[in-house]
Amino acid sequence: MKFANKKIVVLGAGVSGIAVALILQQEGANVILSDTRAREQLRHDVAPLESAGVTLILGEQSATLLSAVDYLVLSPGVSVYHPLVEEARKRGILVMSEIEVAYHLCRVPIVAITGTNGKTTTTTLVGEMFRKAGIHIAVGGNIGEALSQEVRDLLPGSAAVAEISSFQLEGAIDFRPHIAAILNITPDHIDRHRTLENYRATKEKIFARQTPEDFLILNYDDPTVRSMAEKTSSQVFFFSRRQILPSGIFLDGDMLRICWKDQDLVVCSVADMKLFGAHNVENALAACAAAYLYGIGVQDMAAVLKTFAGVEHRIEPVATLGGVTYYNDSKATNPESSIKALEAFEGHIILIAGGRDKNTDLTEFMKLAAEKTDALILLGEAKERFAEAAAKQGVQQIHHAADFPEAVKLAAQLAKPPQVVLLSPACASYDMFNNYEERGRVFKELVRSLT
Repeated sequence: MKFANKKIVVLGAGVSGIAVALILQQEGANVILSDTRAREQLRHDVAPLESAGVTLILGEQSATLLSAVDYLVLSPGVSVYHPLVEEARKRGILVMSEIEVAYHLCRVPIVAITGTNGKTTTTTLVGEMFRKAGIHIAVGGNIGEALSQEVRDLLPGSAAVAEISSFQLEGAIDFRPHIAAILNITPDHIDRHRTLENYRATKEKIFARQTPEDFLILNYDDPTVRSMAEKTSSQVFFFSRRQILPSGIFLDGDMLRICWKDQDLVVCSVADMKLFGAHNVENALAACAAAYLYGIGVQDMAAVLKTFAGVEHRIEPVATLGGVTYYNDSKATNPESSIKALEAFEGHIILIAGGRDKNTDLTEFMKLAAEKTDALILLGEAKERFAEAAAKQGVQQIHHAADFPEAVKLAAQLAKPPQVVLLSPACASYDMFNNYEERGRVFKELVRSLT
């Protein structure tokens, strides 16, 4: 796909939209960047785009934007159900995501990782394993910078490692990673995708264009993900925490073991890993699978697993005050992710949860909360529904907080050793913050101010 001399509209002036608009302009396209927000409402400076020749149309959007347009490029925050997207398709305009642009600009193999939970940790682990093996890489997508920005200047011999969200996959057309991984599928973003079936089908687009020369890593323990093996033309490589597999990577006792064709290799033991929690064993297995299929040795995988402590905002230790350790799990934006966080601890948790409600089923989350928590502190738009679900499942201590300062102060008053304080919201952050990163940073600042 060529972009030079094409008229292209980019919808959404977030990080990805701004990056891809500038890159497409540099590729010789005539680019318009449009956002429903006024200039003063944007979080990022768009002056460099104007200097490069990008046309900015901010505020009110209308179908006149699509006049004589060749391609419509969507930022991840713009849904395929947007009225302009539907109008573009009626007019025969090719609609694509930013990762589709990145794919056509990329000259090296792409390792792409998706799933409902664990994407960031797994992607970061893969990146560290590649670096340990001396492979020059770019890491981007739903983590860090826009993928189109990261891959454009990669030279042959390098690789791209990408975290890919369902939002980014909505507008995928030819996107074909050499190695793709699907970690798990649980209900999430149904407000965006409308049905669980749509959400699953969107995730499956990560392997839709793969060939028998490519690899698809699937979680054998997730029946929905395991069944995707029947839909792909690529070589399937399973990972499992619960079963010993005849082929793939799995947990054999305490050891991470790879069996593939004529090789039988041991990476390291779970006890050797610095990460903790069953979910992180799954992330490690998936990361090792990607590294192995790319040709990286087990010694480099093991070296990373023995030193990698985790990513920011994912069960991140913040401080230990008065014998109580505080953990930031702001990245847990759905109940399934918070369940994994709760499972990582033996119990005695003071849990802070709530935020923008995704209206997901809370039954299993609150059953586990009743078992694992000594107190539940709720805040945000979801607190009333969360409180009702918690009481129904037998959570004994339920507290409400008006805001984050009050929640952290209350947690500090309640917590005594051997308890821990865990922020794991099981909700989006948009009722109080711009994103989960800001929420996590505020939490950490509040905890450190307790000293």
